[in-house]
Amino acid sequence: MNNRLTIKGGFKHGRSYLKDTFFTPPFRVVDVSEHRHDPTAYVMVMSSSPGMLDGDHYDINIEVETGCSLQLQSQSYQRIFNMERGASQLQQIKLHPGAAFTYVQHPVVPHEKAIFKGRNRIELADDCLLTFGEILTCGRKHSGEVFRYTSFHNITEVYHHAKLLVKDNLLLQPLTVDMAAIGQMEGFTHQATLMHVDTGEGIGADLVPALYTLLEEEKEVALGISSPSKQVLVLRMLGNGGEQLFNALQKVAHHCRHYKTQETHS
Repeated sequence: MNNRLTIKGGFKHGRSYLKDTFFTPPFRVVDVSEHRHDPTAYVMVMSSSPGMLDGDHYDINIEVETGCSLQLQSQSYQRIFNMERGASQLQQIKLHPGAAFTYVQHPVVPHEKAIFKGRNRIELADDCLLTFGEILTCGRKHSGEVFRYTSFHNITEVYHHAKLLVKDNLLLQPLTVDMAAIGQMEGFTHQATLMHVDTGEGIGADLVPALYTLLEEEKEVALGISSPSKQVLVLRMLGNGGEQLFNALQKVAHHCRHYKTQETHS
């Protein structure tokens, strides 16, 4: 089944807001903004479906207009069920000049024999701020389904004026590759990736060490943070619990937003 979701964030009278949305079942979009003094718009994507089924395709388009600050939230863990053909998702995100977008998604749980192929294409204009995080689990760990899915392939590309800034190509095939091997999960069961991109003044030199300090109390994890260019920061984290990684990415995203605000007013 083809499922569509469109979200557009606008900016007016000094405040960001949900300007327009269109969705087909099982999607639903809710404005969850609470504080009138907060100029950011908070929007939650909800779903009436228990997860992605065989043959499902999600077509998601998100546009953040000039000056808008939009924080998107997912409702719960995303399950990918047993499949023969597979499911797919295309997510296209566009930020206009001076826009900010934050999206740390709940962990993905691929069930036994799940097959998934996804692509995230993110286009940024000048003076944009992007924080985008995703988490992949090993499956239904507490039900004994550890790395029993067939294939998970997800590509994320971030562009600035049609120039590729960073690309993440994640392909896991646990039925054919030993997930405990060197270069794979090496004993961990969950992994998280967060990209933070600033097409304005760029990433500050002190942000990477600040994030290491922020995460130094996390137990039984392995992590690495790199800044391949002045505009891009990438964090990769391995662990054994979805909630732990989700909370850690939320902390990082909050710090990145606060860091930018402090930098602007310093």
